Amino acid sequence: MRVPSRSPGHQPGPPTAPARRRAPAVSHRRTPATEPDLDAYRAAVADLLVEIGALADTSCAAARQVLVDQRLREPALAAVLDATPQGLVGARETLLLEMARYVPNERSSAGDLAALVRIYLLSRIDVMWWRDAPTYLTDEQVNGSPDLVDLEWLRRRDLLRFRYQEQPATLLGRGVRAVRRRVFPGATPRTAGLLFRRTRREVVALLNDIGREFAARTPAATPPLWVTSLVRSVEHQHRLRRLGYAAMVPSGHCLGWAVDVEMTWFERFGVRDTLADLLLARQRAGEVNVVDEGQAWHVCLAPAARHRLRRAYEAEMGI
Repeated sequence: MRVPSRSPGHQPGPPTAPARRRAPAVSHRRTPATEPDLDAYRAAVADLLVEIGALADTSCAAARQVLVDQRLREPALAAVLDATPQGLVGARETLLLEMARYVPNERSSAGDLAALVRIYLLSRIDVMWWRDAPTYLTDEQVNGSPDLVDLEWLRRRDLLRFRYQEQPATLLGRGVRAVRRRVFPGATPRTAGLLFRRTRREVVALLNDIGREFAARTPAATPPLWVTSLVRSVEHQHRLRRLGYAAMVPSGHCLGWAVDVEMTWFERFGVRDTLADLLLARQRAGEVNVVDEGQAWHVCLAPAARHRLRRAYEAEMGI
């Protein structure tokens, strides 16, 4: 199996009041005449990660900084980074700062420096794709946005082909969750759950597509596709960073176009590779960007697939 290189209408249910949104900053960055070559970018990231791995010792910090500074200027990498809102210089400075601050911990999906660099650089594809999309800055904006649909409303009507669980809102709820995990270990993925059960309609259609294909390719007893994270506010992204998670800023999650899909849990059912192959096939087709984050894989919808998936959502919902 090939893995990502290690080396971005009418709403069903009750109406929601429009959230007050900060107007997006006007970008003076010139949009490239043609989109960068993402295969070349991913290959260049893979090559860089090999070199980062060779300089993993703490005494090599200066050498790593020189290496990153040189490699990010190469055309294959610079083309993507310069097309992000931060630009090449901003992306470079952010990455070097992330590397300087990096401390491994059990919560982070970045198990080492190479993983941190991989997650950061591959997720820049998301923010390049959606560079003109407004950001959800606060929890209030996520909860009040008319651009997002409530998954619980859809779930109760059997309109979802994937599963999720919400974060417990109370101490009692957390206690019940802990007891269930002890009594039924492995019955569900070991994740905190969703803080926001809201996402874009196109993302619902994408996950339903993947969920149906996953079900068709796996034995009947296999659990459905499981989603561990959807939309996040920048406010929540910074909370995750303070807890030690590798939550990058800016992020496709904060633009509403990225999700995290559970992977490790499906090893117990022998179907992890099936799901991986399915996601990578969609990446090769240009429909998504995929980032291997260990237990979960980060998946961001490509702009090229947006209109097809919006039509698919409306057809499924009978709109």
